[in-house]
Amino acid sequence: MSVSRQSMIAASQEELDALVLSVALRQGQWEEDYLWLSDHASTLVEFTDGYIDILPIPIDHHQSILLFPYRLFFTAVELRGGKVLIAPLRLRICSGKYREPDLLLRSAHDVRRQDRFWIGADLVLEVVSHDKPERDLVGKRNDYAEGGIPEYWIVNPLDETITVLRLADGAYVEHRRFGRGVQATSALIEGFAVGVDAVFDVE
Repeated sequence: MSVSRQSMIAASQEELDALVLSVALRQGQWEEDYLWLSDHASTLVEFTDGYIDILPIPIDHHQSILLFPYRLFFTAVELRGGKVLIAPLRLRICSGKYREPDLLLRSAHDVRRQDRFWIGADLVLEVVSHDKPERDLVGKRNDYAEGGIPEYWIVNPLDETITVLRLADGAYVEHRRFGRGVQATSALIEGFAVGVDAVFDVE
């Protein structure tokens, strides 16, 4: 590595360190700093109600589970002109609140799709993390409802269920909770289904 390249990396790290130190005492008021931080961080960072949340690096099994429904959503949605992406990509819930869904999709020609972050989605999916299940089961459920996301899939390897939630009057209600032996279906995408066994047995 050249000296100039090393100097650039050192300078970037010094900037990052300085930013983290400068904002540590003013949590709750640093949305623009969050965007800069998450642009340069080597891990996923969420920003909710003025506070940052550092997410763990996904494990192999988490990613394998995620990519199985991703491929099915991709086939169902992208062929119709929509877009399906997986993390990292920020989703802006509202001012001062950004999440990093494991998967998010939107319909064709949707102006909510922006390059730096999306400002809405038609469907989001989370694979429940072992480190803090309540983040996906409670916190993100509330946030995605607040953001007006019509459908939220919670893929839970802890009990091997897929819960599909649909938005009704500003809050989520269960479309259905699916266990092994059945196919999980979407309330939003007509005809879409994924086998629960196939999701959790993926290698």
